[in-house]
Amino acid sequence: MNHPADLKYSKTDEWVRVQGDQATIGITDYAQDQLGDVVYVEIPLTPGQQIGRDQKFGDIESVKATSELVAPVSGEVLQINELLKDHPELVNEQPYGDGWMLVVKLSNPAELNDLMTAEQYIAYLEGR
Repeated sequence: MNHPADLKYSKTDEWVRVQGDQATIGITDYAQDQLGDVVYVEIPLTPGQQIGRDQKFGDIESVKATSELVAPVSGEVLQINELLKDHPELVNEQPYGDGWMLVVKLSNPAELNDLMTAEQYIAYLEGR
């Protein structure tokens, strides 16, 4: 499995890519693999909306299960990946690329300190 070293990871299997005061959020390669073929992604947010850390921001459905998407950081929603409406399979094909979920402007950058590095995330998965 692929877990890029430049990302931060949550225990709920979301990843965060930080660029300045913005964070792109998606689900990990591990999460998409556990779900199987993704057939539906719903993110009922709009740009400008605030989202809190550990708050549900959507649902993802696969041939195996439905799972909640949980925000690993707080912030203002800047962008939602509209491609996922018609192409949810991007989550399986490119979980760290075109399969991203949303971009937020960080409201509390210190929350990043509570996320795991790739190395820590791999150890966490091995201990599950």
